[in-house]
Amino acid sequence: MGIRQELLDARRRTLALSLDLDEAQWMGARLPIVNPMRWELGHLAWFQELWTLRRGGEGRSLRPDADALYDSARVAHDTRWDLPLPDRRSTLAYMAEVLERCLDAARTAHDPPYFHELALAHEDMHDEALTYTRQTLGYPAPRFGLEAEAAGRSLVGGAGALPGDVEVPGASYRLGALFDEDGAFVFDNEKWAHPVAVGNFLIARAPVTNAEYLAFVEAGGYRTRQVWSDEGWQWRSARGADRPVYWEPRGSEMRVRRYDELVPLAPHQPVAHVCWYEAEAYCRWLGRRLPTEAEWELAASTPDKRRFPWGDAPAGERLANLDGRSGGVVDVAACPGGDSAYGCRQMIGNVWEWTASAFEPYPGFVIDPYAEYSAPWFASPHKVLRGGCWASRARLLRNTWRNFYPPDRRDVIAGFRTCASNG
Repeated sequence: MGIRQELLDARRRTLALSLDLDEAQWMGARLPIVNPMRWELGHLAWFQELWTLRRGGEGRSLRPDADALYDSARVAHDTRWDLPLPDRRSTLAYMAEVLERCLDAARTAHDPPYFHELALAHEDMHDEALTYTRQTLGYPAPRFGLEAEAAGRSLVGGAGALPGDVEVPGASYRLGALFDEDGAFVFDNEKWAHPVAVGNFLIARAPVTNAEYLAFVEAGGYRTRQVWSDEGWQWRSARGADRPVYWEPRGSEMRVRRYDELVPLAPHQPVAHVCWYEAEAYCRWLGRRLPTEAEWELAASTPDKRRFPWGDAPAGERLANLDGRSGGVVDVAACPGGDSAYGCRQMIGNVWEWTASAFEPYPGFVIDPYAEYSAPWFASPHKVLRGGCWASRARLLRNTWRNFYPPDRRDVIAGFRTCASNG
């Protein structure tokens, strides 16, 4: 699929995530972890116009007010509900005109593909965010997810649990993206591969399941002070948290809110929508730990630097749960064809996986043209997540991809896998 087809594909996903919602839903609740959808859609068009037509700020926007409305680096988050945002029709018209002009520009051989790929990655990431915004706000499941679910989750194959660890031999490993690997687009925080020493370790074959995490909840893990860090206990106490955010007891049964419905908790699906503090506390309760991002990447790629856990071929339907094709998370035993060389399953897709590592620059870090993407967050408490989730677009992901969020975020489709404690 060429860049023009990919841009059209991304826009179809954006519209599938938004057009079925009404005007009130396009604004939504004022929360620190979501954007008003009316603002977010305009921001997508503004970003694409800025980098593919204006090259980071040259020239005028198609809308004279676009910079004042949609520049996320300058428009404070909590003001976005109060802006004089264009109405639904005008927003969609702006999106369509920008896309049409970008598609025309992408036809020319001299037009730099980097900026179109940047806009594509940006829209893909916002589409994933819109997917979990619908979950956060209790909106109906996305239409693309319903269609995929109706087709059956047999696409990804496999069901049930996948217990146990695999052993990963220590190595001097090159962490990060290889320089100019096949001319592939990579973000600045992945650059460049550099040697790190990783010792032998044992890592779980699969992410922690709902059944495993339920045992922690029922054992009083949220009330056990000694398994929480000081920061984690402060977070738990302030939130009054006693279980994952969307779990709701119904008599003797635990159920989970999936968009606007309550469904039974599926025991062998990975626990999702847990924050880093919750993952850390579970690990301590079990006498285990989170992997570092170097350990995670080594377990996924081997010292030979596979692009994906299964090798270098693009993700297929039975290799990883991606692109929304399954309609949601699937059992941890699914996708056996996507195992890493060491035997770890679902290191790409299904749920993002928290690591123990803080989000920091690699040695020799150089800021890319989109300066606001990585650098502002290196001094923050953000933690690294790896691997993508069921709503991630396959074209975004690879073993070196670094996602990053604050340790208290529970809206992200994130779970975790564990490692045996050292010593």
